[in-house]
Amino acid sequence: MMTTTSSEPRPPLDGVIVADFSRVLAGPLATMTLADLGATVIKVERPGSGDDTRSWGPPWTPAGSSYFESVNRSKRSICLDLSNHDDLVAARELARRADVLIHNFLPGLLKRSGLDYETVSNANPGIIYCGISGFGSAAGAALPGYDFVVQAMGGLMSITGDADGDPMKVGVALVDILTGKDATVAVLAAIAARQRDGVGQQLDVSLMSSLLGALANQSSSYLATGQAPGRMGNHHPSVAPYEPVQCRDALLVVACGNDRQFAALAEVVGEPELASDERFATNRARVENRLALTKVLEGHLSRDTAVAWESRMRDAGVPAGRVADIGEAFETASDLGLAPVVEMPDGYTDQVAHPVRYSRSPLRAFEPPPGLGEHTDSVRHWLSGDAAAPPP
Repeated sequence: MMTTTSSEPRPPLDGVIVADFSRVLAGPLATMTLADLGATVIKVERPGSGDDTRSWGPPWTPAGSSYFESVNRSKRSICLDLSNHDDLVAARELARRADVLIHNFLPGLLKRSGLDYETVSNANPGIIYCGISGFGSAAGAALPGYDFVVQAMGGLMSITGDADGDPMKVGVALVDILTGKDATVAVLAAIAARQRDGVGQQLDVSLMSSLLGALANQSSSYLATGQAPGRMGNHHPSVAPYEPVQCRDALLVVACGNDRQFAALAEVVGEPELASDERFATNRARVENRLALTKVLEGHLSRDTAVAWESRMRDAGVPAGRVADIGEAFETASDLGLAPVVEMPDGYTDQVAHPVRYSRSPLRAFEPPPGLGEHTDSVRHWLSGDAAAPPP
């Protein structure tokens, strides 16, 4: 269990033990974040095959799957077959010793295995037990939760894509990622509550709920009007200009969130009177006259390149940026001093850095993702009582 015995700065979750019974993306992202923060994460995997994403590729790396490596650094891997008696005993002992347990199994398997919340919490009252599912633990408990399906059923695809085109998924498994981050927040809140109250609790995190919460102004729009928002391509339903505009050679995204920024934009393009034009003087008017505004702006922007306009707008305080690919995004982040990449040892692909900087608490030193069952012997040694602590 977590203790505080040293005044030296340590990772925030140093001493916390996480039993990771999750796989694919949402759960592993949450547990990797906890590992970054200093927790010892013991990842339970199926013998022979392991986490599904170990076989997801291309791309492949010298050590395996790029997908798997993206959310599994700094963990300890133990192979356990929950249909095997001895392995099940080890799994139950891991749950008894852990501070946090995260899983994304269907509930029936956990109940049969004695790894359900009621059984685990009876043996370990301090456990923070986080279940991740597609559609919750009630009527949707038996439904498999895949990001793509939830993007469809949860409304995200209905607002993504061109107005006259087909619904589109987002270019990354965004719902899984949002759910993983919600699970991390929930676990951290439960750790704080346990420090105050002395007991753990059960957490129920679902992809569907995380998505509905993340729809923000779009879900609020539906609740306010009773009308489901539709697709608008790259336009914003409530702000203008907030879209890509065509320059002489390329698109430039312009995002004016208030009248002051729009007035600055009007100055930059050489037509300051736009800010007082009744069609564009307020955000409401600009939204109502969006097409006319875009035509005026593109008439000016066609005189020069996107790079030139981007520079001028930034100098004037107008939010603007060219559409970059992921490689260019890493270059920009590096140029801005964000240090977005962490180097891994030879034989492993570099990793995306933890996204938060802490003024006092250090992060755990990043370690390569584990090989399948790499720490089985050392974890078993600890679980059997022959070692005082899990493998560091």
